[in-house]
Amino acid sequence: MLMTLIAFVVALGLLIAVHEWGHYRMAVARGVKVLRFSVGFGGALLRWKPRQQRPGQDTEFVIGAFPFGGYVKMLDEREAPVAGEERHLAFNTQSLATRTLIVVAGPLANLLLAVLLYATVNWIGVEEPRAILSPPAAGSLAERAGLQGGEIVRRAALDGDELAPVASFESLRWLLTRGALDGTDLLLEVARSDDGRARELRLPLSELGSREPDARLFRAIGIVAPLSRPVLGELVAGAAAERAGLREGDLVRRVGDTPVRDGQQLRELIRASGAHGQPLASAWQIERAGRALTLQVTPDLQQDKGQPIGRIGAYVGSLPETVLVRQGPLDGLGSGALRVWEVSALSVQLLGRMLLGEVSVKSLSGPIAIADYAGKSAALGLTYYLGFLAFISVSLGVLNLLPIPVLDGGHLMYYLWEAVTGKPVTGVWLERLQYVGMSLLLTVMAIAVINDITTRLG
Repeated sequence: MLMTLIAFVVALGLLIAVHEWGHYRMAVARGVKVLRFSVGFGGALLRWKPRQQRPGQDTEFVIGAFPFGGYVKMLDEREAPVAGEERHLAFNTQSLATRTLIVVAGPLANLLLAVLLYATVNWIGVEEPRAILSPPAAGSLAERAGLQGGEIVRRAALDGDELAPVASFESLRWLLTRGALDGTDLLLEVARSDDGRARELRLPLSELGSREPDARLFRAIGIVAPLSRPVLGELVAGAAAERAGLREGDLVRRVGDTPVRDGQQLRELIRASGAHGQPLASAWQIERAGRALTLQVTPDLQQDKGQPIGRIGAYVGSLPETVLVRQGPLDGLGSGALRVWEVSALSVQLLGRMLLGEVSVKSLSGPIAIADYAGKSAALGLTYYLGFLAFISVSLGVLNLLPIPVLDGGHLMYYLWEAVTGKPVTGVWLERLQYVGMSLLLTVMAIAVINDITTRLG
């Protein structure tokens, strides 16, 4: 709990500080007087003024008690009287180009930070599962394409791109996500681990239609997790696995008449056992300390997003084979920039589909989920936490560029109106639009928080 709180506060403070620093630094560079640079709201925990400031500047730096935001307060005639000798330093007297640059600089700082964070992850390197496929679910795209499980994905490409090496299962998963959301087929070059002969096949992701990027999407594709041995890990006291006599370390060879070759396959068999609303007992053939045993296992019935599924109350599957993914200085930086572009495009695409009703608003995550992800990524290690920071930084940059009043994108919308008409938006309309924007943001935040709470209670 403490690690989650610290990781969340550090992430929030850093990303907000970088965003506001972008506004501040551009304002100073364009000769606008900055009165206050604040990270957080509420009572000041810390405030100071540097002894040496740039010409024309007298900025107070503040750290607020509540780290859910920040602001850069500039000299502005619309907020307070400005002395005649300082009028040229006021924000509202600047050219349209200068005001636009100052507003854009905040989101741009977040996107540039994300490039650096992704690049740092690439330079340090991270252990990721190898792209070795588990047996696909029956009737999935992968099964129909001819995949059987155990194949190593060497290269892949979405339609229109050239085949490129696949560094890890996470890289493959990212390609599957993009292809599924874009309705673009994926070409795979795979090889069996036993004979090494390569062949190409096509995954017709365009047949999926409009789907949400969740676990059900990957089950429909048939590529959910990397290959892992069907070994049982820690058991939940009193749950189905313990009641059946299963133990940690048991290797599952067969469930009923179905041979089991992989942890993901076993998980799918357990889930499917509850599909008809009443899990049935089945004979599990297991290997324990070199001895073959047969046990009767009856999974417990649970609900997953309104669907009945089976659970046994045990960690299923061993850790998959991993590979160190690391890149050099230029390749790592280039890959970081490409990932920021791809995540930004995907974020905009998902928001658009949400507005059109093609993606459920249940996909929205709020501060509770973000804090949870922050704690989990920090527990996994530095590179995972940096990757989490990069993703949230991209999200913050993209969110602030949306044309919603009270956000930076809303101000850019005002400036576009001014550029087209030659007149700024009137004060009356500014007040009305601010009210609409604030109402919209509060509604979205409420939905996100409700989703967080519902997910944890469900």
